[in-house]
Amino acid sequence: MGRGRQKAKHTKVARELKYFSPETNYSALERELAGNARLEEDLEKWPEYSVRDDEYEDEQGESKTA
Repeated sequence: MGRGRQKAKHTKVARELKYFSPETNYSALERELAGNARLEEDLEKWPEYSVRDDEYEDEQGESKTA
């Protein structure tokens, strides 16, 4: 049992992955991209864990004032 059998198995798996196309659940994708209402609720409960845009830009070394 040499390298040939192992290589053939890897080739088979790679080919299956390349041509595998699952059905896309567009409604779930839309919900995910629309935002998370629970996240907004959690950020209201624990504001110390939220980062405002101006704080984020300060951390990145950029200034919001121009």
